[in-house]
Amino acid sequence: MAADVNSPRITGKVQGRDIVLTGPLSKEEIRDKVWWWQHTESGTSEERGDGQHEFDRSEKSVINTLGGYYVVPDDPGTHEADELVETVYTELND
Repeated sequence: MAADVNSPRITGKVQGRDIVLTGPLSKEEIRDKVWWWQHTESGTSEERGDGQHEFDRSEKSVINTLGGYYVVPDDPGTHEADELVETVYTELND
């Protein structure tokens, strides 16, 4: 199903990869898209074949919402990650 032109969108740069979240999305879908690298078999972009450059760990992973920039925690199981998912969910689904 194609996203409506007027659907809310949130952008980010996570582990060196540009992501776009287009609503509405469930909280689980948000987690899967933001912490995508945990679902890959290999951590290197070359082995994933996604054409992205190797992630520079000195760069922060961020999500850009209407409320500002949020740093993406490495661990999706933290309280900060839960708050980020809740913020993104609210923005995409309102």
